[in-house]
Amino acid sequence: MERVNARLAVLSAHLEVPDPMPAAIEPWFTSSVAAPHGSLMGNLTIVDERTGKKYHVSVSEDGTVRSTDLKKITRGKDDKGLKLYDPGYLNTAPVRSSISYIDGDEGILRYRGYPIEELAESSTFLEVAYLLIYGNLPSQRQLANLEFAVSQHSAVPLGLLDIIQSIPHDAHPSGAFVSAMSTLSLFHPDANPSHMLIPIVCMQGQDIYKSKQVRDKQIFRVLGQAPTIAANAFLRTSGKPPVLPSSNLSYAENLLYMLDSMGNKSYKPNPRLARVLDIIFILHAEHEMNCSTAAARHLASSGVDVYTAIAGAVGALYGPLHGGAVEAVSKMLSEIGTVENIPDFIECVKNKKRRMSGFGHRVYKNYDPRAKVVKKLAYEVFSIVGKDPLIEVAVALEKAAVSDEYFVKRKLYPNVDFYSGLVYRAMGIPPQFIAVPRMAGYLAHWLESLDDPDTKIMRPQQAYTGVWLRHYAPVK
Repeated sequence: MERVNARLAVLSAHLEVPDPMPAAIEPWFTSSVAAPHGSLMGNLTIVDERTGKKYHVSVSEDGTVRSTDLKKITRGKDDKGLKLYDPGYLNTAPVRSSISYIDGDEGILRYRGYPIEELAESSTFLEVAYLLIYGNLPSQRQLANLEFAVSQHSAVPLGLLDIIQSIPHDAHPSGAFVSAMSTLSLFHPDANPSHMLIPIVCMQGQDIYKSKQVRDKQIFRVLGQAPTIAANAFLRTSGKPPVLPSSNLSYAENLLYMLDSMGNKSYKPNPRLARVLDIIFILHAEHEMNCSTAAARHLASSGVDVYTAIAGAVGALYGPLHGGAVEAVSKMLSEIGTVENIPDFIECVKNKKRRMSGFGHRVYKNYDPRAKVVKKLAYEVFSIVGKDPLIEVAVALEKAAVSDEYFVKRKLYPNVDFYSGLVYRAMGIPPQFIAVPRMAGYLAHWLESLDDPDTKIMRPQQAYTGVWLRHYAPVK
């Protein structure tokens, strides 16, 4: 009865006077605190010791310099100017963004200024998705509208289900998810700038995303259909029949329903497990300019449709050094097996014979704040489904590592992947499903890039190291 009443409340709110999604961030919903460092604006004076010349470079309020300003530092007419060599983009900011903030030294992660711990404690995934995409937490009516719209767009085109069913049964679920997500652009040509190009007015296709209605519809489609695609891709690779979403379940409940119900419409997911999944989705929703998010913005800069851009991002997330790390942790703990084997494993890691998955992070040089939350969730899940013996291995491995000078000196601490794998495993959820909540972050960055006047098609430079010049000679 509670579920019915909750659903009626959503429907009632939707039937009231429409309260559209905001066109921009509304500052009266925020209580802002100024950055502790204040403005970093100023100027740099650079002395080129090769020529003795001095150059002045402006520093912005956020402490950045434009890399193109360095092109004027040149040794002569044959020198095209300085370039920044930055493999892996260790210190390159290709965009200015207001979506999320990370302080890796202090172990801080915030979504639009809100600490991740507060959101995980009190919010829901769709509420956080709204926050990330539109800039502020929603009103009750706005949240009801989003929940209704996402639910209405949760069914995928029948042709897409046929494509999923044609995927080899032994395919990797992530590969199936990437393929299905990219195919959505074929089923929605009305939202594809390339399909909408008209030769006489060549820019008309790119202009379709200037429409707020078009943007919102793609957001609802992606958020609504991602769980359905992910669940049915996994069911296909598990040899199980497809299951369609239910219209009277929450976002997390729906995913559990599709995974576990076998099509039994009376099946009800455990509400405590659904809440755990909802929190994990909040933790995985966004993480600044990581590999997959950068891929999404890189692709979107070409003007491609949102489905192709997101499919490319999920392809990057698929990699074992990115989202695949969740799966790697479970495999690692299984291989260690027992607490008694940890000392030998630690020595193998130190001797670079083994890799310790779930420890260390490109950004965090402190304890990942998300990892603390997931560790608590693991015990919540085990209290419901039974204790996984590998949790003892995980806790003992963490304790051994954080007290070992080798790891402390290198600032290697558990990241969100370390305990997530155990939680997913206990709930019977494939670890590749972290792609589902990350849709919120990808969509937020896609939307931000559309409105950013600095957005240009991404075209990095290179430092050429090949042969300078040679002439063709025909084979004799």
